[in-house]
Amino acid sequence: MYLEKFSDAAPMRSRTVARLLAGIGFFAFAARGAAQAPTPSAAERTTVLLGTVLAAVERANPRIDAARATARAARARIPSVTRLPDPQLQLGWMNYELPSLRPMDAIGMTQLQLMQMVPVAGKLRLAGVAETAKADAAATRVADVSLELRQRAAMAFYDLYAADGTVGVARETRRILQDITAIATKMYEVGDGRQADVLRANVELARMQEDIVRMESMRTTMTARLNALESQPIEALVGAPRLPRFPSALPPLDSLARLAEQSRPMLRAGAQDIEVADAAAQLAQREIWPDFQLGVQYGQQPGPNGAQRMGSLMVAASLPIYAKSRQLQMREEANAMRAMAIADLAAMRAETRGAVGESYASLVRARRLAALYRTSVLPQAEATVTSSLASYRVGTVNFMTLLEAQMTLNQYRQQLFTLEADEGKAWAELEMLTGRALVDANTAQPARPAGEPPK
Repeated sequence: MYLEKFSDAAPMRSRTVARLLAGIGFFAFAARGAAQAPTPSAAERTTVLLGTVLAAVERANPRIDAARATARAARARIPSVTRLPDPQLQLGWMNYELPSLRPMDAIGMTQLQLMQMVPVAGKLRLAGVAETAKADAAATRVADVSLELRQRAAMAFYDLYAADGTVGVARETRRILQDITAIATKMYEVGDGRQADVLRANVELARMQEDIVRMESMRTTMTARLNALESQPIEALVGAPRLPRFPSALPPLDSLARLAEQSRPMLRAGAQDIEVADAAAQLAQREIWPDFQLGVQYGQQPGPNGAQRMGSLMVAASLPIYAKSRQLQMREEANAMRAMAIADLAAMRAETRGAVGESYASLVRARRLAALYRTSVLPQAEATVTSSLASYRVGTVNFMTLLEAQMTLNQYRQQLFTLEADEGKAWAELEMLTGRALVDANTAQPARPAGEPPK
């Protein structure tokens, strides 16, 4: 009975399967990229290099201009703190009668006085040392701001690359699923398929549409972020990112950690902050020394035989009568600030070492997994799709097995784009931490046809 039923249904099944195979013949090629890829947008037809993005950020981002202006302001303060305070010039009319304003006999005079404060104990020199160290730290922080902005731009660039890659795979998968859904529906209508297949195909189609919407939204977000970093209008188009050529060999972790401690601008600025605190502490130790004030005075008064002229020389000194609550507290403040600077630098060094370790681990993970995907996971997934298709042709596997195999393959293809972006992010993080360019941002990996998985 079963054989007869199968024999009667065989011609119809053969025709249905033939239509199915004609509709899904692309399965054998989906893993390598479809020839009928969706027409790319204007932004996707153009490409952009990481070096172009970084140069635009360096050139146009106002935060760098603000950091440079801060450094210039700090440098401009150095001469003023190393000079003597401005002298005081006084002109006085002493002992004049009121309301006639006539000089009183014998004691009325006109007086001119010049006074100059003279700090002692090397206070001016120490103030200059402290201010110079502040200016050096401000200049160093310009490089730190630049590295931070480059890192943020690189992160957005690689996120944009991952979004473009995954949305390309998702669009191709949606095209495949639309054909699958149509075929599954047709097979169900002629009684050679199951309603569950139609429902599952529709669910996968809706899920893929969700992925496309999410990735397109992510691209819009990353585009806005890059435009903001480049001081461009929010609606400015950003082309499809091209990955730079990553170094073939990884530097040792300990050498990266040493390089970060030696070259990271943030750490160098922290060391300069300690120099500022050292000079400030020495200056506070000497604030208890009295500052001298020197002055000269010239006086003139009328006399019976003509104007009488006289001169005076004055020496004064400040008296630290509130030393316990002023000068000694200044020492306490300076010592506390020095301790804070030392602790901050130690914390930054520890955080830098930890961040280098984390970024290095992320780099190794992304690189190894990407290699595993290229050499093992993707080829096996492609072979599974090919095998499932061949088995489906002869009726040894069901529709759902074929669908799941294809969806798994596309998921792995999307994940590979994400892993490549993760590797780029790890390199960008290491560049920010070490203060050195580790990747040539002006190079590009070979272009791939639309839809083709990364190699």
